[in-house]
This record gives sequence, structure tokens and C-alpha cells, in this order.
Amino acid sequence: MDLSIFKDYDIRGIYPKQINGDVAKSIAQAIVRHFKPKSVVIGRDMRLSGYELFKALTQTFVTLGVDVYDMGLVGTEMMSFAAGAYIYDLVIQISASHNPPEYNGMKMTRAGAVPVSADTGLRNIRDLIAQGPLPPATQSGKMQSLDIYPEWRKKLLSLVDVSTIKPLKVVVDAGNGMAGKMAPALYSGLPIQLTTLFMDLDGSFPNHVPNPLIESNNKTLIETVVANQADIGLTFDGDADRMFLIDDKGRFVSGTVTAAMLARYYLQQYPGSVILYNAICGRIVPQTIQKYGGKSQRVRVGYSYIKAAMKETNAVFCGEHSGHYFHRDYYNSETGVGTALMVMSLLSLDGRKLSDIVDELNIYPASGEINFIVSDIPAVTGAIKTGFPDAQSIDELDGVSVWYKDYWFNVRASKTEPLLRLNVEADNKDILNTKTKELVAKIELLGGKRK
Repeated sequence: MDLSIFKDYDIRGIYPKQINGDVAKSIAQAIVRHFKPKSVVIGRDMRLSGYELFKALTQTFVTLGVDVYDMGLVGTEMMSFAAGAYIYDLVIQISASHNPPEYNGMKMTRAGAVPVSADTGLRNIRDLIAQGPLPPATQSGKMQSLDIYPEWRKKLLSLVDVSTIKPLKVVVDAGNGMAGKMAPALYSGLPIQLTTLFMDLDGSFPNHVPNPLIESNNKTLIETVVANQADIGLTFDGDADRMFLIDDKGRFVSGTVTAAMLARYYLQQYPGSVILYNAICGRIVPQTIQKYGGKSQRVRVGYSYIKAAMKETNAVFCGEHSGHYFHRDYYNSETGVGTALMVMSLLSLDGRKLSDIVDELNIYPASGEINFIVSDIPAVTGAIKTGFPDAQSIDELDGVSVWYKDYWFNVRASKTEPLLRLNVEADNKDILNTKTKELVAKIELLGGKRK
């Protein structure tokens, strides 16, 4: 068994080489050894290998006397809802998020929507696999279905004053991922004109991989928004916990700008609140929080770290550059389709076009995420840390961030893929282009191969 599938905050690997039914059985055995659950809720996304993993987990849990509740086909945010709204010992979502179709994996959350990360259980589960299987229980567990869609929808609608939403033209691209089921379930009955793309659940992803950060994946959505003169386009990753916007001019809106928009939206409702943003978000986010009277705090990338920080600070919202948006009143968890609903409310209340709001906030040019295949990531980040002695400041909150007066950048290891990620932001495009070229050349000189 390839134990490298155990990541910082999930389990993820290639099917069937790294993760399959037998591996899932071993993981279930170790889960019971460590957590000793009496009840487990399991959901899965549309990936083709999902049912095999679900069946293996279920059979193992039931044999060991654990009651299993089957959520069926759901997005990852519904794992958080099940763990926050109901009293079950453990909730497991079978998913590999935005990864290509050959991947699959699992995320876990304990009662109260407390995520299971490497530090809070994943590492122990990994190590306990070596102890082998447990004996069957004297009494098998029960299995039953759990339809959480009605209560989930009710919860998300409670977070927004739906009466404020105007008859917007909205285009949704689900990329054959879970948003194809979740978006219609949530948005039905709203006073919006909804146009949909690639809504059929299909884990082979026949149209495009559901990863909005790959520019070519958004081509059809952009064309449809422009052709329909739509107010907004929405695109999601495979398990629908990440959401990105296309504005009315057909422009992709960065996670940084969306986080700034939502920060202002929240501060207008909850003046003086704490709002978090992750280490890769651009400067407009803390500047917007300060301008509108909020208290900002920069945090590490990753949902387990963010949820802990939100609980500690009672933050009302946290934005990630990668399209994850966390909400205090949604169990400190992310929701893709729910965040999009808030953007509809924001647009309706503001009265301006989305493009006008974007132009107001999109004042710092950024490189976007540039990925490198690197054999020795610590060696490269170490060289970056010592390679800029004239920087105004350097921090290691998440990877290495290097700050200058007119630009800054971050390099960090991906937590889900064997990649080094570079993000650069500058005061103007000339500085951005110059510094990005220099940094790419430096990383390549250190052995990185641009992906």
C-alpha cells in the first residue's frame, strides 16, 4: 500500500494503482481502530471509482458493528453540513476535488464539522493500517439512506435575504461535476434566469476537467456569458466546494477579487467583524477589510487550518485565492453554490454590473498560479528564502512569502499534488512581467520544470 496517499488534510491517489477497494477496506479498519465510531456518514461525488470505494468502506464498517448512513451523490460542502447539522461520529466524502478523472480519495470530518487532518487523525490512521484487520463485531452495523438535500438547501437559503435577489441572468458551468446536481437544487425558485452547461454528472469529464484555474476549461462558459449578455457566470470544481466567477464582460475573476467583494458584503452586514484571508490572497483583500472597518488576519492555506482559525477568532468569513470561501454561519465551512448565491445578493444590493465592481477592486496585476514539477521542494524553497536579502520582509506562514515595496510573491508546495506553486503580485504590469520572468528563471535554474 502506497502510504503517500495520506496528505495534510485528505487522502488522495490514482485509481486503481494507489487507491482502490482493498485500500479503502484497510483505511476503514484503521478508522475504527483510531476513532471507534458508532455511526459514519458517507457521501461521494460523480467519479467513476467512487462506488467501489463506497462499497468497500460500507462493508467494512458494517462488519465492524458501525452504523452507516449513505448520503449518495453529494458535494464536499455537504459533508460539512452533515457533520454540523446532525449528530454522527464521523462523515466521509469520497472525492478528489478538481484532480483528473484517474484520481480519487477521501476527506473526513468529525461531529461539529471538525476536520480530520494529518495532525488530528490522518497520520494515526495511516500508521494503524500496519496492524491489520480487526475481528468482526458480534452485531453488525445497520445501513440506511440519508437525504440531506432539503435541509442543506434550507440552511443555505437562510444565510441570504432571498427577497433582495433581482432577476439576474446567470450561467452555470458544472463541468459534469457535482454542481450539476447541487446548483439546480439550490437555485430553483429564485427569480433568476438560469442557463446551464455540462450539468450531467459524469466522472469521465467528457467536456473538460472541472478545474476552473485551467484557462481553456472556461472557454464555453465565457462565450455563453457574452452571447447571452448575462450578468454573471459561475464555474465550479468537481466536488463543487470551489467557485469562480466570470463577469458580464466575459472576464475570469480571481479568487482574491471575489474574496475582497465578499469581505465588503459581510462587513456591511456585520460591522467590525473579523475576516480571514489566506497567505496567497492579494493586497486588496486586507486593504478592503481595513477600509470597511473590519479586522483582518492572514492564515495558512488549507481548510483544516482555516476552520480552526475561524473558530478561534469568531471570524465571519474567510476567503482563499483558490476559490474556497468559508462562512461562520455554515459551520465555518466552505460552500461553492452557497457563496455564488451570496454574490447574486451582493450584485442585486449593489446595483452595479459585476464588471464595475471587479474594475474597482482589481488594481494589482497578478501572475495567477504558476506550477513547477520539482524533485526537491524543500531545497528550492530554502534557496528562495535566502536568495532575496534586500527584501523588506520574508515570512514562512505558508511556504515562503517575499515582500518588496512594489511587488511580492509566494512559493509553496501543493498539499494535493507533487508541485511547487508560484504566485506573484505587483503594482503594475511592467513590474509584474519583469519579476515573474526573473522568478520563473530562478526556479528553473534550481531544477524546477514548469508544468
